[in-house]
Amino acid sequence: MKETLVEKAKTILKNNNQGGFTIPCEGLYPFQWNWDSGFIAVGLAHIDIELAKEELQSLLDAQWENGFIPHIVFHNDSDSYFPGPDFHLSKLHKDASKKYRTTGMTQPPVLGFVLQEMYRIAEDKEATLKFIDTIIDKIYKKHEYLYNNRDPKNEGLVYIWHNWESGTDNSPIWDEVWETMSDIPQYTFERKDTTHIDASQRPSNKEYNYYIHLIEVAKAGNYEESVIAEKSPFLIQDPLFNAMLLASNEALIDLYKQLGREERISQLEEWTLKTKQSLNEKLFDEELGAYMHYDLRNEKRIQKITSSSYAPLFSSAPEEKQLKLILESYNQKFATSNLYACASFDPTHEDFNPKKYWRGPIWVNLNWLIYKGLLKHNQPELANNIKTDTIELIEKFGFYEYFNPHREISTENESNGCGGVNFSWSAALILDILKA
Repeated sequence: MKETLVEKAKTILKNNNQGGFTIPCEGLYPFQWNWDSGFIAVGLAHIDIELAKEELQSLLDAQWENGFIPHIVFHNDSDSYFPGPDFHLSKLHKDASKKYRTTGMTQPPVLGFVLQEMYRIAEDKEATLKFIDTIIDKIYKKHEYLYNNRDPKNEGLVYIWHNWESGTDNSPIWDEVWETMSDIPQYTFERKDTTHIDASQRPSNKEYNYYIHLIEVAKAGNYEESVIAEKSPFLIQDPLFNAMLLASNEALIDLYKQLGREERISQLEEWTLKTKQSLNEKLFDEELGAYMHYDLRNEKRIQKITSSSYAPLFSSAPEEKQLKLILESYNQKFATSNLYACASFDPTHEDFNPKKYWRGPIWVNLNWLIYKGLLKHNQPELANNIKTDTIELIEKFGFYEYFNPHREISTENESNGCGGVNFSWSAALILDILKA
């Protein structure tokens, strides 16, 4: 069965490759997504390291002059996705890519640790290190951009100004933020995602209205961060986003040392120390035993647990005190016998929905992060449970975008597989999990 899964995963990645970059899946996501490409590169490194290099080069080729790396690169034309390039209008910003149309927002900064993973996987370490040397400064520049433009209190925590930047698009976390946004316009738009996927598994039109409004606020300020910081009703310090930044800082430090390049290490170490400290002091909730999102606009924690709440395990952030409480809350809520691990939202909460995008389903990329994080923090039994569950879900139901976490579902004809099928990061990361 393992060999069959590997071959199927390879076929999916081959079919979704567009010649230099890989789409997440056909129809639903027809362009190049930022953190998708990072995770895809990890899987490709097991198949063909040159394809993994191309994946990252293609994404970085659309980097803005100021170091910003957008969340979508519109390499090609397609009318199967909304909102597309003509809506986002990245050209409003003076530093936007002149070569490609892109969005004006970003996604969790995974590329630093993706380089480290590629180096770990690569058979030819010397050649891979030479490649890393050609692009590592571009990734450093993205980190510099984030700390210089999105950390208004100089506390080592950067904010996101759109829920799409979190990667967890319609999480119940955002419900509290939407409640603070009154008197916003009602926009007219035509959804494309619900022509591909059952609407019951996707964000609602009401939610999309908020999503569009946040982009319009940013566009009105020509995507200038200073204007967004002043005007946007959505400024969130996200534990997933900041954990990815911390983990990538740590990876860049290690890689720069291997390259014998000392010039950026002290700055990275300074950022790392500050981010780690603030994750533990500001975002960690001892009563809930997890890292929380912080609403910077309204100066309050959002007291809900998601899979993002455990993403800091992937970094060095959790110390003995945090780790003990994390394991208690994780075991109590997420590691129960009736559920596959790990649901994207607290299964004991009234807002949990097992089939609706980020409101409950399992995502392979978060499973991969938490699995690796548990290993990092010497929790092999819990890590193996996530590994086993992830493999079983894909074996039984296919390479879906996300999965209903219930082991027993309501009808015989219903599948745990939800969203897009033949999904690239599900294929890529299962390759890495199988090889672990």
